[in-house]
Amino acid sequence: MTNPLLLFTAQIIASCSVLLLAIGFLKSEPKAASARVFALLAIFVVFYLVNGMTAEHIDPQFQLDLSGYSLLIQTGTNSIAGLFMIYCFLIFQEQQKFPVTLALIFALQVGLDLLMPILFTDTSTAGALASVISVLGTLLDILMLVFVGFAIYWTLKGWRADLVEDRRILRWFIIGVQGGLIFTVVFVENFLLAGGSGANATVQALIVYTIALLALGMLIVAMRFDYVSLGYVIRKVVEMGDQPKSSGVAAFDVDSFNTAFQGGKMYREAGLTIAMLARKLNLPEYRLRAFIHKKLGFRNFNAMLHQYRIEDASLALADKVNQHVSVLTVALSVGYQSITPFNNAFRQIKGVTPSEFRRKTTQPGNLG
Repeated sequence: MTNPLLLFTAQIIASCSVLLLAIGFLKSEPKAASARVFALLAIFVVFYLVNGMTAEHIDPQFQLDLSGYSLLIQTGTNSIAGLFMIYCFLIFQEQQKFPVTLALIFALQVGLDLLMPILFTDTSTAGALASVISVLGTLLDILMLVFVGFAIYWTLKGWRADLVEDRRILRWFIIGVQGGLIFTVVFVENFLLAGGSGANATVQALIVYTIALLALGMLIVAMRFDYVSLGYVIRKVVEMGDQPKSSGVAAFDVDSFNTAFQGGKMYREAGLTIAMLARKLNLPEYRLRAFIHKKLGFRNFNAMLHQYRIEDASLALADKVNQHVSVLTVALSVGYQSITPFNNAFRQIKGVTPSEFRRKTTQPGNLG
């Protein structure tokens, strides 16, 4: 039998921790879209926690009656997976446009979550639409798993290319744990337990305790008790481990980097990674990461590669001598392995497609 006071205390700790995290995020980055999404996500997590206190097995002195807000709470709770997906995209896929298809699917999910309870309560249509509603409910449950899957994918994607050391730690120690927890909760709630965790006191208590521990841990991290020290210790250990190898390395600055990287056109190597570049430059990887981030101003290694490659490609496209060379050939010559990432990067940096750029720069009266 779950201790009702302990469960209620865990609910309070989890709710307060999540809301304090959201307030701290909004305070530190008030204009960031990711902060606003996280704040909304935090509110809906509290909805989920509070909704658990309406279950029949909850001790009467702690049980809540939220029947008048059930539609709002249920819709908000079901939106957690989609909002988490958007949050991870905004944090880890900087300067990229969120996929329109996924945005529309998420909007459709929210709309159906609002509509389905109405269909259930309408006795004239409930019987006829019962099978349809059942199928839709299953599809929506699967969609939530897909959303969390995308969130985890975007979190892990580009981890090696991320040049911000603390954010690399964030991917593993916070976001990865969040994603795993949300995925597990969605799966357990919708596919393993009949009636969800509200119908199983032990499972509900386990979920609440886990959320409380995670949220409180994240709050401590955000207050920088362990997070900064962890990042500092990791960097120092790496520095100590690399010191013997790097003691004989010559001074390294922006000019020497450009001479080797840009002058030697190292960026043209297909599949180039920061580890490969570090070996070519005879530098410890941690030192190269810090240099590119702090001296060149890039937060992501791939973003730097795109910048150098697109500048090189734009010179080739603007040269009238090369106007009969295909765009694909130009893309391959600067290091891309296919046309799609080249087109996407070119449009993002130059604001036009490679073909449009070529037409504009090779027209009569323009410099070739």
